Amino acid sequence: MEVLSQNRAPIAEALENLRNIRVVPFDVPGHKRGRGNRELTEFLGERCMSVDVNSMKPLDNLSHPSSVIREAEELAAQAFGAGYAFLMVGGTTSCVQAMILSVCKHGDKIILPRNVHRSAINALILCGAVPVYVNPALDYKLGISLGMSIEDYKKAIDENPDAKAVFVNNPTYYGICSNIKEITRLAHERGMKVLVDEAHGTHFYFGKDMPVSGMAAGADMASVSMHKSGGSLTQSSFLLVGSGINKDAVRSIINLTQTTSASYLLLSSLDLSRKRLATEGETIFEKVKEMAQYARDEINNLGGYYAYSREIINGDTIFDFDISKLSVYTLDLGLAGIEVYDILRDEYDIQIEFGDLSNILAYISVGDSYKDIERLVGALSEIARIYKRDKTGMIKHEYINPRVVIPPKTAFYSEKESLPISRSGGRISGEFVMSYPPGIPILAPGEEITGEIIDYIEYSKEKGCFLTGTEDLEVETIKVVRL
Repeated sequence: MEVLSQNRAPIAEALENLRNIRVVPFDVPGHKRGRGNRELTEFLGERCMSVDVNSMKPLDNLSHPSSVIREAEELAAQAFGAGYAFLMVGGTTSCVQAMILSVCKHGDKIILPRNVHRSAINALILCGAVPVYVNPALDYKLGISLGMSIEDYKKAIDENPDAKAVFVNNPTYYGICSNIKEITRLAHERGMKVLVDEAHGTHFYFGKDMPVSGMAAGADMASVSMHKSGGSLTQSSFLLVGSGINKDAVRSIINLTQTTSASYLLLSSLDLSRKRLATEGETIFEKVKEMAQYARDEINNLGGYYAYSREIINGDTIFDFDISKLSVYTLDLGLAGIEVYDILRDEYDIQIEFGDLSNILAYISVGDSYKDIERLVGALSEIARIYKRDKTGMIKHEYINPRVVIPPKTAFYSEKESLPISRSGGRISGEFVMSYPPGIPILAPGEEITGEIIDYIEYSKEKGCFLTGTEDLEVETIKVVRL
């Protein structure tokens, strides 16, 4: 294969050429390079609006690329070490769904951890595949779900030899990685495809001394949120496929749901961000790791908090840890992570990524500075001094093992009735309940609603978690399968 120059950004270059020749637009979008919507142009900038254009011959077409988009995809594939790479404008949600729809049909089994993002379960609703859930291990001290035990995956594979695929998170939201190489080996021995959700693992492909990436582990497909640690615009992602996957068949699956009016703002951001990471990624992520470690050291010196790292690795359910992640346990202060999250935003004008019942996550990237980190550390110090209280009676963990009664698609499309959540115990859920972020369901369609789950939902609401998924925007009632 010809080695391509990673200094190229073909989509961005084509857009710049289009600007320079000053084409008169008698096509969509109707704002006509910003002239038709001056307020929006003033808000976003004239340069931005001038390249918000429609697909045309010099710019290629995302649904059927043959020139600059195809070249950008080939460049991305080489940069990530993949057989092929698809530019995706529906976020990693669309990547995850395309992976599952590409390998599973109605009635097919797929082995996956239950702490997947809701996009994976949504894909099961769309295609009718049947989940074989493997419950993650739990760290009851930190109150988090971990990676997957090799023995648990092996057991699921042995008991379900007809499964079509195995799904892996790499890493979890907290930075925890499973032994993805061994999982891939076990799955491939049985002829199963390996699908990897790397929404939080873009940097694994470019940083030094990082956990192994999906493609390096031999996985068949991987979904990468370039807009998270990769620096592209929100909603832009890559879908990577191995050399053994029919890329043309995958594109036909993508085109079932992906827009035919792809944003060139998103496409060019993928193109330029790939170029930057391919040429400067190791240096960029070395700086990120250094800042994250500095933050961990400073926070741990405060007392009361625990910013964890590779010392928690156990060789199995925590096979590796992403040291660029700043995950911090807060419960020893008598404060739920979501409470610290809210105080940081409301009292200190600091917006972190998320807070759950025991932890917070501050996302560190090359766009941060040591000054910003010192401000975060200072705020956490004051919060510990002002708000610390007794932790007796606080819920510690964020994951409850579910009992799946019927497949997600069956439950989602069943006849349903609405009940107050407080009186829904023993019924089968017909919809989701989840805290967002991270978007991992507390309850998914087809699962039994238990007293423990009801208590957890009520406690989460009391602590201020942002719950979503139900038709009822107040999350007071839930749709259950009609008896």
